Amino acid sequence: MRRLATLATTIALALPLAGTGTASADPTPAPTDARVHWLDKNTVAWPKNLGTPTHPHRLVHDHGSFTLTHRPGGLTKYPRLAATHDAFRVDAHGRERTALRGRLVAETDGLTTGVQIPGVLDDLYATAATKATLGPAFRDGRPTLSVWAPTARHVALELDGRTVPMRRDAASGVWSATGNRDWAGKPYRYAVTVHAPAAGKTVTHHVTDPYSTALTADSTRSLVTDLADPALAPAGWQRLRKPKAVPLRDAQIQELHVRDFSVADRTARHPGQYLAFTDRDSAGTRHLKRLAAAGTSYVHLLPVFDFATVPERRADQASPGCDLAAAPADSERQQECVAKTAARDAYNWGYDPLHYTVPEGSYASDPDGPRRTVEFRRMVQGLADAGLRTVMDVVYNHTAASGLSEKSVLDRIVPGYYHRLLDDGSVATSTCCANTAPENAMMGKLVVDSVVTWAKQYKVDGFRFDLMGHHPKANILAVRKALDALTVAKDGVDGKAVILYGEGWNFGEVANDARFVQATQKNMAGTGIATFSDRSRDAIRGGGPFDDDPRVQGFASGLFTDPNTSPANGTPDEQRARLLHAQDLIKVGLSGNLADYRFTDTTGRQVRGADVDYNGSPAGYAAAPGDALSYADAHDNEALYDALAYKLPPSTPAAERARAQVVAMAAAALSQGPALSQAGTDLLRSKSLDRNSYDSGDWFNAVHWECAAGNGFGRGLPPAADNAAKWPYAKALLADPALRPGCSATTAASAAYRDLLRIRTTEKAFSRPTTEAVQRSLSFPLSGKDETPGVITMRLDDLVVVLNASPQSQSQTVGALAGDGYTLHPLQAGGSDAVVKSASYAAATGTFTVPGRTVAVFRRG
Repeated sequence: MRRLATLATTIALALPLAGTGTASADPTPAPTDARVHWLDKNTVAWPKNLGTPTHPHRLVHDHGSFTLTHRPGGLTKYPRLAATHDAFRVDAHGRERTALRGRLVAETDGLTTGVQIPGVLDDLYATAATKATLGPAFRDGRPTLSVWAPTARHVALELDGRTVPMRRDAASGVWSATGNRDWAGKPYRYAVTVHAPAAGKTVTHHVTDPYSTALTADSTRSLVTDLADPALAPAGWQRLRKPKAVPLRDAQIQELHVRDFSVADRTARHPGQYLAFTDRDSAGTRHLKRLAAAGTSYVHLLPVFDFATVPERRADQASPGCDLAAAPADSERQQECVAKTAARDAYNWGYDPLHYTVPEGSYASDPDGPRRTVEFRRMVQGLADAGLRTVMDVVYNHTAASGLSEKSVLDRIVPGYYHRLLDDGSVATSTCCANTAPENAMMGKLVVDSVVTWAKQYKVDGFRFDLMGHHPKANILAVRKALDALTVAKDGVDGKAVILYGEGWNFGEVANDARFVQATQKNMAGTGIATFSDRSRDAIRGGGPFDDDPRVQGFASGLFTDPNTSPANGTPDEQRARLLHAQDLIKVGLSGNLADYRFTDTTGRQVRGADVDYNGSPAGYAAAPGDALSYADAHDNEALYDALAYKLPPSTPAAERARAQVVAMAAAALSQGPALSQAGTDLLRSKSLDRNSYDSGDWFNAVHWECAAGNGFGRGLPPAADNAAKWPYAKALLADPALRPGCSATTAASAAYRDLLRIRTTEKAFSRPTTEAVQRSLSFPLSGKDETPGVITMRLDDLVVVLNASPQSQSQTVGALAGDGYTLHPLQAGGSDAVVKSASYAAATGTFTVPGRTVAVFRRG
């Protein structure tokens, strides 16, 4: 959540308020809140503490007023408001639509408040509007431009310097204009005359199209663009052959930012651009091909839709004006210099959406026009050529701005509709920024339409939903249904092969299904749409994302088996108990986070995954493999190498740090179900201990594919805004040259990880489709009161996997396997890791012996 808070601050500083154009004053001062809800055409919810229920209540509009009648029985259809609001009936006699196209105020006892209108707008318009085609649509080469603006008094099309009238459809509230072929490629905006509560008056907003398919630089104008135009298809686009799709439960995903991929790669011909993925001989592409050959199936791209906080023209992008490389490894100077240009440089993660369905322009060779469409498609081709399918990180849960800001698109067209409002009428900001409301029909439609466009027109193979728990489950299932309807014959893509996953966190004004059934971890179980699992993540790494002391240890970072000096870890007995519980959490993760998977925990009890505690919640929540996604690191929080730098004893040699890294990655990758890793983690990628690098520039974020360039550790103290409290822990670590691994440790870690990845993706036992199949195949034969701290032994059909996170060699005796013929898996026996080759099996006793900080896979037969 700290990332979200700081992102909100950055966006607020970056976005100026727009001029509102022409305005007409309303006769009385506007209310500063909106506490009354017009829920449907007949129902109003009125706060119990606003006025006297038996006194007259009215909705006052520009043409008169509607008298409200108290409705006995309350708001049974609207339970969220039932306890705090009274139900009133409104009889508008068909004048609702007229009233909603102007100023609207609720009044009683001399008290006034604004009116929240999403419910009544959906009731009046959604049936027709959700069927409408919005944005540019072409028929026989002629474009029709359509925008949903039911509350607008007037909408005109501003096309290439002239004004074109638009026609309003009364049933849907959609305004449209049809033009000739020569409209193609022309810039346009909508001039929307509408009552804007934020301004307290009627204004004319000049706004880009929320359904834009192309934009001018810096998103100042939409462009009339047909994505099916052959001129926008790169050579071979129609015949593009993707790598074979794998089920979501088998997906191995690399998470990657476009600039991080290539901006520091001296072999890239197009650094920082979409086209870098077409540089076949660059160091980054060569490494992606190695990962693909080992079993990686997807590259998950951090936001590549049009976002708000990066100047798109290179001439407008600032660069740090310091010699960053000359400063000491533990200096404050690098972050000071980076911070001075952060708001104007070329870098941002991009979680600040402006237009949901247009590629970001700063990654294109020319942001002015549809070149970004062509080059995005070439990027998808380049990834396919490397053996990888493409996943997009999508952020439909918020926008960069609301209200009157020039970066507010949706809210300037239909004020008060597209964003989720709190009870006082203010926009909820629990996501960091202006929360959208996908529970409202037309925001939900926008989500579905946008995803389908990316899948169909850009051949995107998967979508990761940011803060998916802020979406209704029904909205995400509607996305799934729309994708499933896409076929190769009709649409050029197999929609059923498109994977979906997201952050199912449960917080904010929607928490605990307060407003709708959320798309959270427990609610998405059984849908085939995965959620990130924080359970095994925390157990593997140690502690949690927001610990005051970053040295809290876990399974892979030496808890109990190689303790550091932090008092936060507790006594040896407390550490042992915590470690054994962490091992139970990891076992649940290895099962695919299944709620009903049964095993013996480290106290000797027979438990299900759902019985294992994770901070007061069930650790297991999945109904089938593929419902939960395992990971040890991602873009949020410290990179895995940095987390281990804090947690492992400072004297731990580089080779041992590399081995601990592989143990952590394997604990996620060898689970039933999908797994994700931040790109570069197999190469010991560091961000110089930055826990929130969303705006930290290329200096702290770039991936260094060639080990001679280092791994990113020791590039100065991380930016103060999110890391200053950790500087006392960080300074000595950054200054220690022993923590900057050389090529030997880096290449060894990557090769060992790829060996394990080959095993995960070629052994069918890791891909069981149901809870019952996992239960039959998977067991933990040594789990119980006598389990070895720091070691997990997993039996999986003909495989035995020993994850030894301790620094010492460990022997694990499974008496039931005595006499069976197990040998080290051929991919490890003939692989790159010399240490794992010393792992052994004694058939006489059923004893597996595995070196310290090693994951060994044995196979029978």
